[in-house]
Amino acid sequence: MSWQKEIDELRKREAIAREMGGAERVKRQHDNNRLTVRERIDGLVDEGSFHEVGALAGRAEYDDSGERISFTPSNFVLGTADINGRRVVVGGDDFTVRGGAADAKVGDKSGYGEKYALEMRLPLIRLIDGSGGGGSVKTMEMIGYSYIPALHGFATTMELMGHVPVVCACMGSVAGLGAVRTTISHFSLMVRDSSQLFVAGPPVVERGFGKPVGKNELGGSAIHTSASGAVDNEVESELEAFAAIAGFLSYLPQNVWETPPRGTLDDPVDRREESLIGIIPRDRREMYAVHEIIAAIVDRDSWFEINPGYGRALAVGLARLNGWPVGVMANDCRHRGGAVDADASEKMMRFIDLCDTFHLPVVNLVDNPGFLIGIDAERAGTVRLGSRALLAMYQSSVPWVSVILRRCYGVAGAGHGKSGGLNLRYAWPSADWGSLPVEGGVQAAYKRDIESAPDPAARRRELEDRMENYRSPLRTAEAFGIEEIIDPRDTRPLLCDWVELAYRITATQTGPKKRTIRN
Repeated sequence: MSWQKEIDELRKREAIAREMGGAERVKRQHDNNRLTVRERIDGLVDEGSFHEVGALAGRAEYDDSGERISFTPSNFVLGTADINGRRVVVGGDDFTVRGGAADAKVGDKSGYGEKYALEMRLPLIRLIDGSGGGGSVKTMEMIGYSYIPALHGFATTMELMGHVPVVCACMGSVAGLGAVRTTISHFSLMVRDSSQLFVAGPPVVERGFGKPVGKNELGGSAIHTSASGAVDNEVESELEAFAAIAGFLSYLPQNVWETPPRGTLDDPVDRREESLIGIIPRDRREMYAVHEIIAAIVDRDSWFEINPGYGRALAVGLARLNGWPVGVMANDCRHRGGAVDADASEKMMRFIDLCDTFHLPVVNLVDNPGFLIGIDAERAGTVRLGSRALLAMYQSSVPWVSVILRRCYGVAGAGHGKSGGLNLRYAWPSADWGSLPVEGGVQAAYKRDIESAPDPAARRRELEDRMENYRSPLRTAEAFGIEEIIDPRDTRPLLCDWVELAYRITATQTGPKKRTIRN
């Protein structure tokens, strides 16, 4: 009366599934300096916490008596696990079974994982390798006909983006649907040298354009984390990828109905960094390292930068203030003078949407000379993308505070906060603002006067010197045009006080936004 025979068969199939595509193909994966999907999951999650779903999915052959002859597991591994004690849904492509292609897929395990994450309100992690569930022409040969492409389950994918954190890691050569899935995420990464991402791989491109192209030349990590911005971060190894995924999730809630977890409280809120008093040069043409300012005001070692290689005029990332997670934006004057170009605008929009979706208060460190100007900037559509970034900021509902470090000019500068609301802000004594910088503004406003003068250069300098009298932020404070000018060393204590109030607000505003992330 025992069912032991069936249990034994179940265990045999589970053991076969753990062997994946077999020893030879596993070795080939290792020879390419890549881990298998099961090794990746083990390296990512807390030890012993992975509970697999669908391990028995696969293709089996039977003899005439109904006994199993062979069993090939599905090329997608799915389950739940813990990362730093917090439950997640994790799934990954098994490249050792037909390169992760669609014609080796059995059932919609990937789609089931999305539904599980959505309904159980858990973060979703995708470890994408190969086509990531994308197509293969061999499918036509197997089923005997072609088919019209469809994005089954795409509505669930987009709903996920508005409800739970979604992280995607491009772990190999990823094309087609796998590439698209990588970019539909709140945080994505690639591994230097071993990850490539493209709409279509080198063989298809060579057939279309008539010349060969290398994988990294076509879609290496340097391209997509710097030039295209399609992927957020580049890491040096798969182990570093696992640490980055865990680090990113540590700042976020499990879902939009919860607040993020508070970190350790081991950095005094009244810490005042003496370096801040002189970090902004008195010469406005000189640059400084805004990352040093960030490190000085947030909790020690809590800065997690996102997409550092793209849109470099704007630094964005996650950090903590007195243990509470916050989003941080900062203009970086070392790149394009901090002027907001098309790439920085897109980066700003996506980051604001991330923070707004998961109710993360935002700290904006402002040194904004305005939108980037010039022929290249106009052709790149800076004004259109810049407008979208401003709309994202005004549509957000998270608590927001701005610290004006130096420049705040023009329409882009006006987008430092919401002028229709409280617009909470502090200014350092080095702050400098207006509709235009004095230098360029004088040239525009007094063009005829300057050109008709016997010495145009001297006349321009005379006018600029006269305008300097009105430039002091203290004059703006006299008119209550800025609420507070502070000692830079007081920035951290003030922000740590603000974040406590901010989280009282966010605790009452949880839940999904009317719009999902714009991506």
